[in-house]
Amino acid sequence: MTQEHADKSGFETRAIHAGYEPDPSTGAVIPPIFATSTYKQDGVGGLRGGYEYSRSANPTRTALEGALAAVEDGERGFAFASGLAAEDTLVRALCRPGDHVVFPDDAYGGTHRLFAQVEQAWGLGLTTAAVSDVDAVRAAIRPGETKLVWLETPTNPLLTIADIEAMAAVAHDAASLLVVDNTFATPYLQQPLTLGADIVVHSTTKYVGGHSDVVGGALVVRDHDLAERIGFHQNAMGAVAGPFDCFLTHRGLKTLGVRMDRHCDNAERVVEFLTGHSAVIDVTYPGLPDHPGHEIAARQMRRYGGMVSFRVAGGEEQALAVCDRTRVFTLAESLGGIESLIEHPGRMTHASVAGTELEVPADLIRLSVGIETVDDLLADLDRALSGG
Repeated sequence: MTQEHADKSGFETRAIHAGYEPDPSTGAVIPPIFATSTYKQDGVGGLRGGYEYSRSANPTRTALEGALAAVEDGERGFAFASGLAAEDTLVRALCRPGDHVVFPDDAYGGTHRLFAQVEQAWGLGLTTAAVSDVDAVRAAIRPGETKLVWLETPTNPLLTIADIEAMAAVAHDAASLLVVDNTFATPYLQQPLTLGADIVVHSTTKYVGGHSDVVGGALVVRDHDLAERIGFHQNAMGAVAGPFDCFLTHRGLKTLGVRMDRHCDNAERVVEFLTGHSAVIDVTYPGLPDHPGHEIAARQMRRYGGMVSFRVAGGEEQALAVCDRTRVFTLAESLGGIESLIEHPGRMTHASVAGTELEVPADLIRLSVGIETVDDLLADLDRALSGG
């Protein structure tokens, strides 16, 4: 698909066709897996299509990166070996020791660990602020020092919503760049670059890949200069996605739209069930009218996603028991796959932030609602919550 056609097409069409034209020699409609490390040159410097070494570029990765840019409405996409590899490359490309970042007070534990224990040791300053509070983020910015304002929306695992347009204005007023981790929402439900963000981050392991069979990460930018800087560091640092991983991720991206509709359908039914259950004391989901960020989410998201968090009446012991009793929901870390997952953030994905300002409630359970038959999911949760 040409860029002109991609710009005019709907999301699902871009997800399926952008970034790749059928192979001219065979007509293959799906990008092949180019399992090669190097490429024959037609004379010194005579590169075919610009390919010389697969750390620098690989046709399978090129196809995925083009598709990612198209679905996020960006200038250029970059595929990495993991979401954390993408984040580290971004920081090294855009910051220097002594620079400062405003970071969410509710974020994925692995990202916090990267910033608090790796980037700070490198010399990066870090201040946390509530992503739902524009004034708090503005107050946390250090004029002349803050290079990045970092958001997750919805956040992991408390599903807090940030106003992307308002945060973009605050960041840009301070000559900072706005980074949005769009992993939970996906480009199908939310496109931060169209709302003023400068850079989008994904753990493509999650919804983009969508089948729990590949680890990866991505960055998408809307500015040519940023693209050049990130592209240089992607090659120089080398944490790129391999061709097999790119193939699997690209395959997942093609069905993202239809999967997300089912994830959302099922999550809404799960939320309805949980809000009426006597063993549940609080349900967090941006689609609920009483969610503090509901109006903002309704404005900037197509739907409210497949992630649900809730707290139970029996405290941590009961939360652990519920996680242990489910049979359709699998007790496991990660999220965004076709299968439903249940986890205890305080002991699992967010154990590394215990004792910090990002510590999560001990009675909190997080669900990644999959695309199974929803009645089976509801029955499974009912058994687990009722002690069966």
